[in-house]
Amino acid sequence: MNQILRSEAAKGVFINNRWQPSLSGRTIPMIAPADGQAFAAIAAGNAGDIDLAVAAARAALETGAWGRLTATERGRLLLRLSRLVDDHAEELAQLEARDTGKPMKQARADIVAVSRYFEYYGGAADKIHGDTIPFMEGFLVNTLYEPLGVTAHIIPWNYPGQMFGRTVAPALAMGNATVIKPAEEACLVPLRLAELAAEAGFPEGAVNVVPGLGEEAGAALANHRGIDFISFTGSPEVGTLVQIAAAKNHIGCTLELGGKSPQIIFGDADLGAAVQSVAAAVVQNAGQTCSAGSRVLVERRIWDRFMADLKLRFEQIRAGTPEMDLDLGPVISAGQRSRIGAMLQRAEQEGARILAQGEIATNSPAEGFYVRPTVYHEVNPVSELAQREVFGPILAAMPFDSEEEAIRLANGTEYGLVAGVWSGDGSRAIRVARKVRAGQLFVNGYGAGGGIELPFGGMKKSGHGREKGFEALYEFGAMKTLVIKHG
Repeated sequence: MNQILRSEAAKGVFINNRWQPSLSGRTIPMIAPADGQAFAAIAAGNAGDIDLAVAAARAALETGAWGRLTATERGRLLLRLSRLVDDHAEELAQLEARDTGKPMKQARADIVAVSRYFEYYGGAADKIHGDTIPFMEGFLVNTLYEPLGVTAHIIPWNYPGQMFGRTVAPALAMGNATVIKPAEEACLVPLRLAELAAEAGFPEGAVNVVPGLGEEAGAALANHRGIDFISFTGSPEVGTLVQIAAAKNHIGCTLELGGKSPQIIFGDADLGAAVQSVAAAVVQNAGQTCSAGSRVLVERRIWDRFMADLKLRFEQIRAGTPEMDLDLGPVISAGQRSRIGAMLQRAEQEGARILAQGEIATNSPAEGFYVRPTVYHEVNPVSELAQREVFGPILAAMPFDSEEEAIRLANGTEYGLVAGVWSGDGSRAIRVARKVRAGQLFVNGYGAGGGIELPFGGMKKSGHGREKGFEALYEFGAMKTLVIKHG
């Protein structure tokens, strides 16, 4: 854990496989969510640093070694990086936990997923094939995939390690050169992964990381005329700005913008399994997960029983420091805690009632950014609490009387990222799942333990484009049609 914290390199930008001071000359303190204390500093990269990183990436493609590698060679580098992540797994998990406040078991699982992303896309790099298209007599027509060029990756603070692997690995597998702007609140794992990429043998300019403020380094990267594609995960408001920037430069973008994901519980479901899943899906990572199951819709005929069981489960949930390794840790910042608190205060003024709350461990630092896990019941479906993403360990529960009403409630927000359907009737489960507007649906379960192989992305204001699985490779590639007249 201490290697990057001791190093002055952590205060620089990583370009062409080496650290260099930021042109801004400024740093940003890193605040540990668990105790509210500053423990490190990162560079406050600026537009000049972004210019240098984009130029390095372009040179890597056009004149450097990276652009000359075959798909097989790129895949081997990704596999080598996967092994290095495994070798440094505990160090990376310690960094992730310190940076974000999440329990150590969650941080370790995240690093396993990082390794898996590089392993998966390392194996896939040379398996993107084109087609032969029947055409007129005397012609041979083939399609092939090429890299887009320089890809920009603006990644969030909730899963900094996983998001690096999730977006950067497929881009590299397709042969793009990358510039990454990690979130200023939590970016030590992406910085360390850049070092490991260089150690793995990636040529200069393939992986460049510029930390800094979103309104400075992030905005400069999104608006840069030298990039060819943007991958962004964050709020709908910032996602709009990113999409405008991409449109001005006539480039594509993948946007993952959050969710208000429902779990629909029918009376014939396995209620014991559903209760456990519903609780876990909203407290994982302190609820700071775009796919968090933050709404639960329960058939009225089992409402009392289900809510009684859910109350008992929530009262067992405990929050604490990473080392305590409890159910969840703090939220990322004092500002995030205040935003959640204000939202809950408004909800209670509007009549929302608390069903149950978990606890914050008594020996958790008072200066930490902890939020008690809470279930609100019989929430008004049109209220802010039912409609807006809290991004905290807060669950809104609502009853329904019919299958049609359940579908209407599930689809009744601006979001459409993930949903779950619980029923012992397989036909109904499939029927409802097909009518719910979400990019990823689970039946009699929720969440996929990383789900590296499973295409992931949203509908409506949850964004567009797909990450994970083979679909992510196509997002980072351009199809070329080759028409050969042979007579």
